[in-house]
Amino acid sequence: MHKESAIREPLILGNKTYAQITEDVLKPVESNASKLWYTVFTISALIALYGIGLIVYLIGTGIGVWGLNKTINWAWDITNFVWWVGIGHAGTLISAVLLLFRQKWRMAINRSAEAMTIFAVIMAATFPGIHMGRLWVGYWVFPIPNQFGSLWVNFNSPLLWDVFAISTYFSVSLVFWYIGLIPDFATIRDYVKSPVKKRIYEILSFGWSGRAKDWNRFEEVSLVLAGLATPLVFSVHSIVSMDFATSVIPGWHTPIFPPYFVAGAIFSGFAMVQTLLLIMRKAYKLESYVTIKHIEYMNIVIIITGSIVGVAYLTELFISWYSGVEYESYAFINRFSGPYAWSYWSMMTCNVISPQLFWFKKLRTNLAFTFIMSIVINIGMWFERFVIIVTSLHRDYLPSSWGMFHPTFVDVGIFIGTIGIFFTLFLLFTRAFPVLALNELKTILKSSGDNYKNSANHH
Repeated sequence: MHKESAIREPLILGNKTYAQITEDVLKPVESNASKLWYTVFTISALIALYGIGLIVYLIGTGIGVWGLNKTINWAWDITNFVWWVGIGHAGTLISAVLLLFRQKWRMAINRSAEAMTIFAVIMAATFPGIHMGRLWVGYWVFPIPNQFGSLWVNFNSPLLWDVFAISTYFSVSLVFWYIGLIPDFATIRDYVKSPVKKRIYEILSFGWSGRAKDWNRFEEVSLVLAGLATPLVFSVHSIVSMDFATSVIPGWHTPIFPPYFVAGAIFSGFAMVQTLLLIMRKAYKLESYVTIKHIEYMNIVIIITGSIVGVAYLTELFISWYSGVEYESYAFINRFSGPYAWSYWSMMTCNVISPQLFWFKKLRTNLAFTFIMSIVINIGMWFERFVIIVTSLHRDYLPSSWGMFHPTFVDVGIFIGTIGIFFTLFLLFTRAFPVLALNELKTILKSSGDNYKNSANHH
């Protein structure tokens, strides 16, 4: 039987030409910002300043201003750390893994997703830093010679593995992001009129000339970096999960954590990409490049990773019962029926039940619904980290030491402040950098543009 595959929907709409793509993508860089941009930027910057003020207050007075106590010595700070690391996963996944699989739909979203990764990892690194209490000795986490002679870091500690994993992930992601920007910087250099801007982008583009040799080297380096970055996507959150898995705390000591954390990280990362892309798409009128099809593809990834996370939750429950260890069983019974049950059921509702609505095509192609769901999922993933950390710690082996955690205004303010810093950095990025991978988009115009699809359908 002869069967021909249906032609896929175009990835660039509106019969665009190469010149129009350049103009559309570089408009935010060359023109003045809109009132909407200034409004959102002002709000984000004020929240960011509030958060920075509280961080300074915390460093000046010590972590006693947090709601921590002798029973719960990890709470919002580590919850926020793991949450931000997870969000940082989608950028490198979209860029590196999808590049290796030759997925063309990544090209409209990879630039913003990579920027999101950089900013999210910076926010994540903030929390272990301030959690130390003495930020000025933060360099002790690195295995470097110091003034105390032969004092070295503890290589057996998973917390040190975090340092290596996150710093490696950040470095490779940053280089990968910058390499991808070089051809676009050259385009901006030739496009802008201001001599100052022209000079800045000339330096940033490293003398890119657009010759075949330049492109050849660019593609080779991109593939090598993608090959390096892909295992990092899976390793970095696996290692973060070992902070918990290698301990003896009931509810933490479980081998399912590495794959479960990676799936959860991709799940939350894609949700944050959706949030940012939908705002950016509307604010910069990029509907022709970030199409409904792109949104749908990302929602399909969210269904898959959300389902994996749901299976992981059920597996944890089953293993806690099947292990026959009473402390382990109690930890999980306490999660869904104890004083923090509200957080457990919030997590289950947001992460397991809500994403299943995306099985309906009408809902996963609906922009308003997708935007709401992206926020719901990120709230749910924050609760997941809270449930793992706080509910496991607040009732351990000794009932005499059981306690409750109550966040202070410093806990809440610093978390909200990091969201403000994140959005401030992202908004600045959209004003100075091309928000879409300009030159990569042009490479798919002939094979995935409206014109090509129309002519293919016609024949």
